[in-house]
Amino acid sequence: MERVDTIVIGGGQAGLAASFFLTQNGREHLVLERGAVGETWRSQRWDGFYLNTPNWALQLPGAEYEGSDPHSFAPLADVIEYIEEYARSFVAPVREGCAVTRLTRDGERYAAETGDDVLEAANVVVATGAFQQPRARVPGAESAPVELQLTTSEYRRPEQLPEGAVLVVGGGQSGCQVADELLRAGRAVYRATGQCAWFPRRHRGHDYLHWALEVGLLDETVDSLPTPAARLACNPPISGNDGGHDCHPRWLAGRGAVVVGRFEGVDEGVAHFGAGVEATLGAGDEFAHTVLARVDAVIAERGLAADEAEEHESGPAPIADTPELDLREKGITTILWASGFRPDYRWIDVDVADEYGWPLQRRGVSEHPGLYFVGVNWLHKRKSALFCGVGEDAEHVVSHLIAR
Repeated sequence: MERVDTIVIGGGQAGLAASFFLTQNGREHLVLERGAVGETWRSQRWDGFYLNTPNWALQLPGAEYEGSDPHSFAPLADVIEYIEEYARSFVAPVREGCAVTRLTRDGERYAAETGDDVLEAANVVVATGAFQQPRARVPGAESAPVELQLTTSEYRRPEQLPEGAVLVVGGGQSGCQVADELLRAGRAVYRATGQCAWFPRRHRGHDYLHWALEVGLLDETVDSLPTPAARLACNPPISGNDGGHDCHPRWLAGRGAVVVGRFEGVDEGVAHFGAGVEATLGAGDEFAHTVLARVDAVIAERGLAADEAEEHESGPAPIADTPELDLREKGITTILWASGFRPDYRWIDVDVADEYGWPLQRRGVSEHPGLYFVGVNWLHKRKSALFCGVGEDAEHVVSHLIAR
């Protein structure tokens, strides 16, 4: 059995941010990564992926973006290179190909099982990513008469799919971006969407992320949410492809996608969808209008530099309800699940998760002494899982760990 003071589980941006602060404080530790550094980016993103936050938001501690193109968006290869270079910059003690399959607690110490080996530590920082487990599929989906069903984490490129139309299920960022890519590839796309807020890519001369930071949206804490279930809400869909653009369901409808309501199930080859799609999308419109009004008010109050207000394209005329689709008749051969993911801590043998799968913690500090979490959506703030936010939580967690 190997002993170490601290184990960081996960070699992505969150785990490396924790490792950065542990290194700065001279704390002995190991980073255990199931694959290569940044493995999730390597194995769970599609080939045409672009980061949907601008380059200037690449702000891992000690590696803030200093390039010449701050307002562009990084393709997948550049994101992986950024993470790799970050690990090299402070010689992060990453042990690659070391998947932790079980974490147990014995007294004051923890044991991480990695195949035939066991590592023991006084402290563990869990940084396995914001989303690991796909949400459950709707009833009857397994009987759908299609050739392929897959999640966005399994999707790579349009050519991977059988010929025919694609039903994309889910209203969030990944689903919108993949639907856009499929439309550009000439595929017929049906987009099943639930209630999902949206926000224009740019407003009054600045990117949405600039305004989200300026008005304090990204610094809103989890305590500001109406209920714990609100953490499950999808992020406003936008895209970093082609220099960045809108990517919400109405925008996709204007480019040829058939937008339908929430996917409710399949029966005898017919997919059924919830009614009221226009009202559902209207709730997203209301969010956009509310946030834009908030931004405009802040601009006026602070006298901020900004362009004149512009009209934003929301989409085509109101979208009619389509209660059902005969999958064979419409030539739909693929169902692509983009209905979201949530954390998965079933491999941890102590009680760490609430009913929604989120870790039981306060700003990354769990109720179990020496056990911490970083890199989870809404861990502490709205930006907790972003490149521009994960460092704050990592610094706090490491400060607490050292004070122990």
